[in-house]
Amino acid sequence: MRQSMFVHKCVHRFQAKAVPTLYQVRSVSSKIPTAVRPLAYDIYKPAKPTGQPPIIFLHGLFGSKRNNRGISKVLARDVGVDVYALDLRNHGESPHDPRHDYCAMAEDVSAFIQDQQLSNVTLIGHSMGAKTAMTLALRSPELISKIIAVDNAPIDMALNDDFSKYVRAMKNIQDAKITRQAEADEILQKVEESLSIRQFLLGNLYRPIGGSTQKFRIPLDTLGKSLQNLGDFPFKQPRDHRFEKPSLFVRGTESHYVADDVIPAIGEFFPRFRLIDINAGHWLISENPEAFRQAVVDFLQNDV
Repeated sequence: MRQSMFVHKCVHRFQAKAVPTLYQVRSVSSKIPTAVRPLAYDIYKPAKPTGQPPIIFLHGLFGSKRNNRGISKVLARDVGVDVYALDLRNHGESPHDPRHDYCAMAEDVSAFIQDQQLSNVTLIGHSMGAKTAMTLALRSPELISKIIAVDNAPIDMALNDDFSKYVRAMKNIQDAKITRQAEADEILQKVEESLSIRQFLLGNLYRPIGGSTQKFRIPLDTLGKSLQNLGDFPFKQPRDHRFEKPSLFVRGTESHYVADDVIPAIGEFFPRFRLIDINAGHWLISENPEAFRQAVVDFLQNDV
């Protein structure tokens, strides 16, 4: 019952506020019938466990649990807790679903926490994963002890145009029926100069058993249609939903996702927040992993 109420209330908050027509059109996707999707995960256990509650790590758009493998191992070692790296719906090895928004993703994570019989977890999320973590923390704070949101904020903000370019390029790659990743990289170079970002996106390629051409593991049509919704944040009124527990917001100094003028909004939803700046762009976990590790370990060990 709690899971169905989660969707009802999340959708209610999404629709209750008077908003422009374009915003109302975007909310239609949240009316797609929702089913909880069981999430694929990897677990990293510490050599010297402290007995403290676990960490759940949520990746960003087009990512997967594999992206957080290195940092998950390090945090398990340094903090002494189990670290669960999840594949969110429509990503990695988790099931696909036509609905892809923060309420649905948060419900999946809520079900995962309950299925695994976890409690007082720390949620760490990057980008899309950060808004998913924030959504769950605001809706079901009893499940969460702390939250770490990486380069995103509880606001409505359109996604960078790059994401739609990536979807189109990946569709072109799939239509080209490529057999080698080098061929895919040639196509992707037309829209993205950064080798590391191209490698990140091409990490979604795989060759089906018995097949000769490579395909993308992620549902490109579904994710392409969800891009506008992923800029939104489902909660609008801080007076109705607040997370009164320790929260860490980490932003990249070379990223535009968490500008100074959105900091008050963070405090309204997450009044016990700390803000840490890291010398990096949006992909700060991979760009400056040591600074990120230090910030997270300090927060988890000292902020109670």
